[in-house]
Amino acid sequence: MKLSDLYWYRITPLHFLLWPISVLYGFFLTLKKLCYWLEILPSVKLPVTVIMIDSISVEDGSKTPLLLWLVDCLITQGYRPGIITRDNSDRPNLPHEITCESDTHSVDGKTFLLAHHCRAACPVWIGSDRIATAHALLSAHPECNIIICNGGMHYYQLERDVEIITVDFSAHSFGNGLLVPAGPLRINLNQLKKSDILVTNGKPDHPRDMSKWGKTYTMQLADEMVYNVLKPEIQQSVSCFKNKHLHIVTDANNSRWCFDLMQNKGLHAKLHSYAENHRFSQHEINLPEADAILMPEENALQCKKLANDKLWALPRKAWINNELLEIIIKKLENKN
Repeated sequence: MKLSDLYWYRITPLHFLLWPISVLYGFFLTLKKLCYWLEILPSVKLPVTVIMIDSISVEDGSKTPLLLWLVDCLITQGYRPGIITRDNSDRPNLPHEITCESDTHSVDGKTFLLAHHCRAACPVWIGSDRIATAHALLSAHPECNIIICNGGMHYYQLERDVEIITVDFSAHSFGNGLLVPAGPLRINLNQLKKSDILVTNGKPDHPRDMSKWGKTYTMQLADEMVYNVLKPEIQQSVSCFKNKHLHIVTDANNSRWCFDLMQNKGLHAKLHSYAENHRFSQHEINLPEADAILMPEENALQCKKLANDKLWALPRKAWINNELLEIIIKKLENKN
């Protein structure tokens, strides 16, 4: 269990201290946004359209599938997007491109997953400064006419033309409903009415007043199929593993999703959960007693060089009504 689980999903005596800090944090975010709106603080406008995608929660896992869906849609429509994401490592480097050949130990799983799916069609760059990273990407790939900023809801220094916020209705996402550090939320729910585009995943665990929110679009995440890591052309339904001696290996970022998957699909598996952003070793994924080993796709791709034919990757794909794509394309056309 992560330390945040001890207080982000419940109310404890510690919240007598954490809640006032959250209130101050919310006030700081409002003041910061106002300073950029009044141009007291300078912002940067890129020469291309900027789409910002972020989630309301620190623990929200639906942002990456939405981003991959958006990339595919934009490419189909003839656009040339590029993705920038922030380097959150302890020793940040200068802006650089992430590809399928990048060292998996030097980049987090979600960023490597983006690079694996996007490949040459959509370059993925990472850096500690989003603006510098965007300029570096555009310099190396002048054909790109859209920058997708992965995260950065409160990074107002970079002007965005389209803002997309994901809202996951699971208790794991909303937690106790408080802002960080008292809870997992990055934004007060009352401020969602000011957001450009809201994409919701799942159904509310209890009735929520969404009448004051902005326009919302529904997303569904599918995790029905898996593919063999060494032979990606071989795919099977998750249900095919019901009667096998199955092991599921994951890090803490995906452990709750994997546990829910076992419950929903009726899988009788042994779940191995390691620390957040864990770097897997050979003995952790090569289990002789297992008929098959399932890993979330972002974890499995990092283990490709260590894998045998028992290792299967479990991707999550977003299914969204075409109305959202039409709205995004309309906004992009209005910016040109």
